[in-house]
Amino acid sequence: MAVAARRLCHIAFHVPTGQPLAQDLQRFFGFQPLAVREADGWRQLALRSGDAVFLVNEGTGTREPLYGVDPHHAVPSATNLCFDVADAGEAARALEAQGCSVLVCPVSVQDAQGAATYTVVSSPAGNLSLTLLERTDCHGPFLPGFRPLSSKTGQGWISHVDHLTLACTRGSSPTMIRWFHDCLGFHHLPLSPGEDPELGLQVTAGSGQGGLRLTALQTGPCSTVPTLVLAESLPGAASGQDQVEQFLAHNRGPGLQHVGLYTPNIIEATDGVTMAGGRLLTPPKAYYQQPSKESQILAAGHEPKRLALQGILLDGDRGKFLLQVFTKSLFAEDTFFLELIQRQGATGFGQGNIRALWQSVEQAARGQEA
Repeated sequence: MAVAARRLCHIAFHVPTGQPLAQDLQRFFGFQPLAVREADGWRQLALRSGDAVFLVNEGTGTREPLYGVDPHHAVPSATNLCFDVADAGEAARALEAQGCSVLVCPVSVQDAQGAATYTVVSSPAGNLSLTLLERTDCHGPFLPGFRPLSSKTGQGWISHVDHLTLACTRGSSPTMIRWFHDCLGFHHLPLSPGEDPELGLQVTAGSGQGGLRLTALQTGPCSTVPTLVLAESLPGAASGQDQVEQFLAHNRGPGLQHVGLYTPNIIEATDGVTMAGGRLLTPPKAYYQQPSKESQILAAGHEPKRLALQGILLDGDRGKFLLQVFTKSLFAEDTFFLELIQRQGATGFGQGNIRALWQSVEQAARGQEA
């Protein structure tokens, strides 16, 4: 029986001492400190923007103190997704019956702000583990054991996590799909009409050699759990090292490649990130020169020159549009980046935008090599 994940609580990262992820999230993307915990050589800082919460675990200890899990990782990366469940103990038993490895048996923690119970299980996505959290009697801003921090008030650029993209080894998507279906109740979400879940949406490179396969999964049409997107490279790339394979090499296996953060005003958010010094990917100039692209942008109520200047991608028709902009890697090891996304009635991810992102990342990679 699949576990019913009710919502995404937070995304956790492991970074070495001195790595500026926490500062960058605040400076460039408007995240605000929420709570902190210091123990056993680790500093754990929870940051929030809207309903999006990131937990940055900074330290060099062998065992992370909150969940007691050995990070087993030499590079900074996203290492844990925490989901809210009704009963952590029942969730652990159900997943163990499905063949999952329970890394941390159900543990109850409490302080003056309340109590919570959690369990941690492995996933098929490399170093990415899953925490299943039961917060029936927890009234603090984050979790028991964390000290609340004062933060600025006011509306941030980001309202919630829109989707999570996992980079997978070639040919592993069907296995991943079955795992997330059987264990967490995710179902196939077609990205194109009549899409075969075994094949997904295939985006070929400009030369027709290599490309990207995307498969989207969701827990239900009315669910607040973000959409899960599986990405794997197609065979045939001339270099043998496209962007997904490069992530797999740098991350030393599958993992969380990027998080899509929803913003109600992508123009304002992009301006804020750029003015703060955040680094964004630049789409190829040909993207904005496509036939009918200008009329498409105007139909969505935007100014073509403005979107081109900011590097914002737009796709859609019939009054339903999608706007996206992508950051460069937040780590020197190229193991994680962010996406800002605004939806004007669109529910998919925009095939034209996916192709443009693919080409822009490949173009940027070739520029770095040169």
